[in-house]
Amino acid sequence: MPTIIELLAHPERRRPSPPAPRADLVRVMLYGMASWALGLILAVVLSWTGLWPWTSAAICAVGLALGLPGLLWARRR
Repeated sequence: MPTIIELLAHPERRRPSPPAPRADLVRVMLYGMASWALGLILAVVLSWTGLWPWTSAAICAVGLALGLPGLLWARRR
């Protein structure tokens, strides 16, 4: 069995990498955006009660907003 140093020095001796698993990126992005939306709703409700700072709601809104370009990117791929 070759050592790590030998494999680093001679990468052609390694076994080939397995193929990357296929994933539906649109579904992954939609689940992520749904999670951010749920977090935003929860943060806003807790902010009204005074139990949670508005910063959490802002973070959830930014996560949801960043999901939109990601969703467009995933649809093009």
